[in-house]
Amino acid sequence: MLIIIISKATGVNGQIELQEDKIIIKREGFLSFLTQGLRGDKEILISQISSIQFKYPSTFTNGFIQFSYLGGVEHKGGILDATKDENTVFFNSFQLQDFKSLKEMIENRINEFAKKDKRSDLGDLEKLAELRDKGIITEEEFNAKKKQILGI
Repeated sequence: MLIIIISKATGVNGQIELQEDKIIIKREGFLSFLTQGLRGDKEILISQISSIQFKYPSTFTNGFIQFSYLGGVEHKGGILDATKDENTVFFNSFQLQDFKSLKEMIENRINEFAKKDKRSDLGDLEKLAELRDKGIITEEEFNAKKKQILGI
């Protein structure tokens, strides 16, 4: 299977690769070892990312990008806690533009996945309506499944 890397950015304590359906956080180098130990690569599916925190670098501190995802636990105590977080990559002012571009591309991928899910839900509802209209399922079954699909 051919793996297509859409974009990547190298930071102070790791690298992020954006692929078609996921991001991969890679840890390489001495600072990565100090902050993350011997952890391997971390893969997060685009469809599971619930938020992205982005802090710009200042004169005295690095910036960072941190990913939250369904079922994940990220550190929420600011920059010091973020150094321990496996979903966070730090970057300096020279790397800022690469990370801003990467963040924008990831947000675009998230939006694309959300649109696909909505189209899929609409198709499922249309199929259910056909089954109801043909008498294969009852109105109650249709309404119950509709609520499940729509999340209400």
